[in-house]
Order: sequence, then C-alpha cells, then structure tokens
Amino acid sequence: MIKQIAGGVTAPKGYQATGGAVGIKDGIKDMAILVSDVPAVAVGAFTTNVVKATSVLRNMKIMQQKNTIKGIVINSGNANACTGSQGEKANQEMAETLAQCLKVGQEQILTASTGVIGTVFPIETVKKGIHTLFPSLDNTLEKGHLAAEAIMTTDTYSKEVAVEVEIDGKMIKIGAMAKGSGMIHPNMATMLSFITTDAAIERELLDEILKESIQTSYNMISVDGDTSTNDTVVVLANGMAGNTKIVQKNKDYEIFKEALHFVNIKLAKDLVRDGEGATKFIEVSVSGAKTEEDAKIIAKSVITSNLVKTAMFGADANWGRVLCAMGYSGIAFDTKKVDIIYHSKKGSIALMEQGTPIVFDEQKAAEILHENEITVEIKIAEGTQKAVAWGCDLSYDYVKINGDYRS
Repeated sequence: MIKQIAGGVTAPKGYQATGGAVGIKDGIKDMAILVSDVPAVAVGAFTTNVVKATSVLRNMKIMQQKNTIKGIVINSGNANACTGSQGEKANQEMAETLAQCLKVGQEQILTASTGVIGTVFPIETVKKGIHTLFPSLDNTLEKGHLAAEAIMTTDTYSKEVAVEVEIDGKMIKIGAMAKGSGMIHPNMATMLSFITTDAAIERELLDEILKESIQTSYNMISVDGDTSTNDTVVVLANGMAGNTKIVQKNKDYEIFKEALHFVNIKLAKDLVRDGEGATKFIEVSVSGAKTEEDAKIIAKSVITSNLVKTAMFGADANWGRVLCAMGYSGIAFDTKKVDIIYHSKKGSIALMEQGTPIVFDEQKAAEILHENEITVEIKIAEGTQKAVAWGCDLSYDYVKINGDYRS
C-alpha cells in the first residue's frame, strides 16, 4: 500500500539538499544542491529535442557510463543552452566545483539548468554559489523544500511529493521535486524532475521502470506544445533502506514500480496544474481504441489543441473542436460511433452519442466548464484499449508571461 508522506527529495534515508539565492537571478532563489550520503545508482531520461542543453548532453554521457552518483547541482535563471564551447566549459566547471566540495570525481556529479536559452552562463557566480550553499546541506524536509523552490522559473509554486511502501519488511521511501510551467509538451518538456529513493534496486530494472513510467506520466502532459532543450528526469537509488536488493521482476519489483509511478503521475499533474497562465486543469480520457498507442495519440492530440484549450478557457462547450483534434491525430476511427462527455464537480453533460450531436443545455454546460478541473471523456468503438492525457487551458496570461519572459 502506497502511503503519501510529508517532504520531497530529503524524505528517503541518506539524502541532503539545500537551495538559495546566489545571484543568477536578482534576489530570488536560483540554485539547488542534492547529495546522497553514499554513491547512488542513477538512471535518467532527457529531452527529445534535437537542440539539447550542455547539461543534458553531459548527463546523457554519464548515464551511458553507468556511473554511481553522489551529487546534483541545479541552477535556474539560465538554461546554458545554445551557448557554444563557453557553455560546455562552464557546465563542466559547475560539475567540478561540486565534485571538489564532495571530494569525489566529477563523473559522479550531474548538473541541470533551466531558464533563458542562449545567454552567457555566469559561471563565476555559479561556482561561488556552490561554495556558499554547500555548507548548508542537511537532510531536513525544510532543506528539501528550499531546493524545490530554487529550481523554479515561471512556476507559481514548488512541486514536491514523497511516499513510503513496505518492501522485504523494510519501509522504503521515494521523494521527489520538479519544476515546470511553460514549454511543457508530450515527450518531455521544460521540466526538471529529481527523484530520490533509499531502495536497493538493480540499475537495469530501475531504468526499465522509469522509462515505462514516463510513457504514461510526463509524456502525457501538455501546456503549450513546446518541447524544451533542457528536459531532465533523474532517479537516484542509494539502497540505504536496507531491503534485499531488487534484482528480478517479483512482488517487490511490482510494489516499487507502482510507487515510483504514483510519484511521477503526481508530479506530471502538478506541472500542468501550474501551467503558465492556466486557469483550468483538463483531463482527456480516451477508451475503446484498438491499441493503447492509438488511445495515447488521440488523447494527446486533443489535449494539445489550442482551439480546445481556448474553448475551455472561455467555458465554451464546443465539442466540434474535440472531434476535429481527434480527426487530425492520424488514428482511424468510425466517427459514427463516437461519444463525447464533459465532467466536472458541477456534473456531467453528454455532447455527442454514437456520432450524433445531442441538443444540450448550454447554461448547464457553461456551469460545468467554469470549474477549474474538467474531464473530457471520449469513447470510440474500435477496441478495448484506453489512455489518459492531462493539460490546461490557454489564457491571455500565457501570452503576457511569454511576451516579456526575458525581462
């Protein structure tokens, strides 16, 4: 049984964190450090964008080498992306600085950056900041919260979650923090997610669990259709819970897998709830598809439609936009067998049944769509598979936020 507990990345045994303002942004928290007391098994997933930030490229190499990891340093306010050789050198120095503080090799350090693309990376400020923050590392929940706040950019609140489950008679914990508000789109987007666990698990199995979980969590969300250069999800497992190491797909494996997926789903939903300028959280549920992949594609097509998003912002029950987005998804289905239903706390309203439009109460529909959490239920009649995607509406404030982002 999964039990949600207080905290974030410092909730599991053997992790310390800190965060603070070091001068990258004017007076705002802009750097976080996360450290494992013992070398941790590490796996990760990164942006699908061809243009990748220097931290992403370096982290990908380290993951390929299957190194254990001791620490991660993260900055906000500057993405260190598209910054040429200067950016690469700066990113390396960033890693080396934390490595020196921990007295380990630089290959045991990961880095991450988020913020404006293409601006010179302030490496001297970053290095000084690492030295300043390092002594404040601690395992308290408060220090984990500071780290979660320090990785924010346009986020309006920090995103943390922690859970515990029993494995092999031991209580193991998983903690996490994430950031992301804009440039959020299926196949990873400007989001950083750092997950810690004290479970002992074989690296290959942890990697498999993460990759599978991502497909139905982070890859099923969208805010604005833009895929970032810096997307990073990292899981550290230090084994300090003392459970017998998970080395095969047994009951312990399934318990851990379910718990990690719970964490990823929680963070993924938080990311879209905090979408830039968002006023509504939207869930799109598709059932009756031939394959799960077909259901995913249809759900993502609807959740990424700007016309659907703006209709939701205006509380307009324009189901034609939903059907249109389904139609250009590339998945074949019989339009004469489609049901579309909207749900919220104010009730449910059917808009289409078996491909036939239903004359509905516009006032009731508006009441349902004025709620801040809405589900679009779509039924097709091609098979038995289903999928869910999450997103938000598109408001005036999204344009305002991104119109002056660099200022």
